[in-house]
Amino acid sequence: MASVTQRARLGVPRAPRARTLPRFLWALPPVAALGLVFLHPLVLLVRQSFTPDEGGPATAAYAEVLAAASFQDALVNTVLIAAGATAGCLALGFALALVVAFVPFPGARALGRFIDIFLAFPSFLITLALLFVYGTTGVANGVWTAATGAVSGPLDFLHTPWGVLLAEITYFTPFVMRPLLAAFSQVETGQLEAAASLGARPWRIVRTVILPESLPSLAAGGALVLVMCLNEFGIVLFTGAKDVVTLPVLVYTKAILDGDYTGACVVAVVNIALSVALYAGYRALVARTGRKGGAPRARTQQ
Repeated sequence: MASVTQRARLGVPRAPRARTLPRFLWALPPVAALGLVFLHPLVLLVRQSFTPDEGGPATAAYAEVLAAASFQDALVNTVLIAAGATAGCLALGFALALVVAFVPFPGARALGRFIDIFLAFPSFLITLALLFVYGTTGVANGVWTAATGAVSGPLDFLHTPWGVLLAEITYFTPFVMRPLLAAFSQVETGQLEAAASLGARPWRIVRTVILPESLPSLAAGGALVLVMCLNEFGIVLFTGAKDVVTLPVLVYTKAILDGDYTGACVVAVVNIALSVALYAGYRALVARTGRKGGAPRARTQQ
């Protein structure tokens, strides 16, 4: 076969090159799909929130909804429950992850695999399980009434904010444990052995060696749980806590029960803005933690 130079000398024309599409054209299909599935409904939601059914200024619905006592109570309930559930998940998840990762016991590996399966469970399933155990007609109250002959048992908290808090901590704790277990698997055992040989007690080893290494994962899990708790609807609904109204429940109430779609869109926009703001804060926190964690390693290598 003649080379390219020989073909050029003989005057043989070159074969035409295959035309390739510009790179930005390859991005158009996924961007169009994203816009159709996600951005378009979001735009309609925001537009509806600025379109009062009774006419008037575009911000009339926001002024009415934000000034309502029902919205303010729902906002306070949402923030308090989400913050409390996140704090509980961080404390419980960190303690359980420490036990699974560093305390050898039979079944530790099976428990770690069960955590992965637990992440796929729907939230209402966990709530129903808690109702079966701690509900007014649950197992715990049944044992109490059978033993004492009382008409009803002492446990009646699942229909209160404490019940919602317990259900959310139970359901979301594995979301903190999973990244922590991955971070603990990267901790060098030599550091733990060196600290123990120098006489450091277990809690000091946790505070000075394990905790700094797991801070990014702890922040990631906590931020994920916080955002998910802010948008949780199924747990509040299935606990039957009528006096516990959060922002997602308020959206459901206004849209389905009251038929106030504009007001529901206003509450949904506020909920979305709150979630996006928390996610932005989480990204800034992770970046800051990463910068702080990189300096000591650089000095150690020197």
